[in-house]
Amino acid sequence: MAFTLNEISLLVIALFVGLLLGLIMSGRGKYKRLWRDEQMAHRQTIRERDARVAAAPANVRDDPNGRDDLSRIRGISAKDAAALHEAGYHRYDQVGAMTDEQQAALEARLGREPGTIEREEWRTQARLLENGKVREHERRYLEV
Repeated sequence: MAFTLNEISLLVIALFVGLLLGLIMSGRGKYKRLWRDEQMAHRQTIRERDARVAAAPANVRDDPNGRDDLSRIRGISAKDAAALHEAGYHRYDQVGAMTDEQQAALEARLGREPGTIEREEWRTQARLLENGKVREHERRYLEV
């Protein structure tokens, strides 16, 4: 039985792929354990960061320009926060003091349905965060 050059090359490729797969699988879960350890370390880092943020006083500004992190308000994404900054809303007290007309104009600017800001209670959330009541804000709006 004679093999052609194409058959021999396919056989060599199949053997090489088999060897490669064998080497990858011979880690006996080493890479899976490393991945799990990395995920656990990441979760721990996130928990520590959240604890530091919760422990920081509300009047300490994260931004040197005196802007509050408006994305902490439930319902405001990072994109919405950027649009709020463009509209001139930089601090919690500004969001908390919005009038109904300003609220309607902002909803139109963000492409939201009328009444969304009132329904999601942005003003109430902003007042809580402005007054440093971070725990109460988390309890009422972030915990499920």
